[in-house]
Amino acid sequence: MTVRIGTRASKLALTQTQQTADQLAAVGGFPVELVHVRTDGDVLTGSLSQMGGTGVFVAALRDALLRDECDVAVHSLKDLPTGAAVGLSLAATPRRVDVRDVLCARDGLKLADLPAAARVGTGSPRRAAQLRAARPDLHIVDIRGNVDTRLGRVPGLPGNSTDQVVPGKSCDLDAVVLAAAGLERIGRLDVVTEYLETDVMLPAAGQGSLAIECRTADAPPKPGSAEGSREVLSQALAALDDPDTRLAVTAERALLARLEAGCAAPVGAYAYRNGSMLHLEAVVCAVDGTATVRDKRATDGLTEVGATLLGIELAEALLASGAADIADLQAS
Repeated sequence: MTVRIGTRASKLALTQTQQTADQLAAVGGFPVELVHVRTDGDVLTGSLSQMGGTGVFVAALRDALLRDECDVAVHSLKDLPTGAAVGLSLAATPRRVDVRDVLCARDGLKLADLPAAARVGTGSPRRAAQLRAARPDLHIVDIRGNVDTRLGRVPGLPGNSTDQVVPGKSCDLDAVVLAAAGLERIGRLDVVTEYLETDVMLPAAGQGSLAIECRTADAPPKPGSAEGSREVLSQALAALDDPDTRLAVTAERALLARLEAGCAAPVGAYAYRNGSMLHLEAVVCAVDGTATVRDKRATDGLTEVGATLLGIELAEALLASGAADIADLQAS
C-alpha cells in the first residue's frame, strides 16, 4: 500500500509535508508519495484577508481527500478553519515547535531599535495590530508571497538574491514579521534579528503546529466512538499525535470558535501544559493597535473536553471585557 499525502507546492509546505511523510513511513512501514494540490491561496493575488483568509489554503486539499485523490493532507494548523469538515477528521497533531513570531530586520535591528516610521511588512491583521500596539509610530505594509519573497523585501538579509530597491518587490522594507516555525522548518533562522516573546505578540491559534487530516473512515478511532479504522495508516497517524499539542490547540481553537472570530480578526492565543495544568492566554486587538483586551485562564481538566471548556471560558471573559467592541471579530 502506498499512502498518498496531499500538499501545497510551496517550499515550506513541501518541506513540512516531506518531514511528516518520512515519519509516517518510518512508523507505518509503508511507501509514501506526495500529491501536489494547487489551492486558491497559491493562485489569487491581493490581500490574504480579502481572499477569505488562511482557509483558502485548505479547501482544495480537503476536496482532494474527499475525492480520494490522496489519503492524508498536511496543513499548517493555524490555516485550518475551526468548523468541522464533514467526512474528514483531524487525525494527528505532531509535537509543536516554536510558537513565536520573529522580526527579520535590516542591519540586525530589534523591534525597539527600528527608527520612527520604519516600514514593517506582514500579511496578518493579528501581527499588524500587535505591532501597532507595541510601536504606534511604525508604518505597517500589507504583503503577500512565500517566505523567500517576503524576506527579499528587506535589504541585507542572508540569502537574498538582490540588493536592488524595487518598491513592492525587493529591498523596500525595514523589516518583516514571520513565524519562527516556518523559518525553522526550511532552515532560514539565520535571518531572524529578534524573537518576539508572547508578552509582545501572541501567536495565531495553532501556530507552530501541523494538522494531519484524513477521511474519518481512515482516522484513528476516538474513545467511545465506533468511527475510524484500526488499519496500519490509522495506527501510524495515532503514533504521530502529541497529546499535549492536541490539548493546547484544542483550547486555542475553541476560543476562536466561541469568539466567532473570522480569519482576519486580530486575535492571538497561546495554550500550553505545565505539569497538571493547561494554561491559555489570549488577546483581541483593535486593528489600529489603540485598544487591546487580554486575559488568561487555566484548568486541570487535561482532556479534549476540558481544553474546549477552557477556550470557551476565556472567550466569554474577553467578550465580557469588550472584545467585540474594539475589533470586528467576524472579519474575513
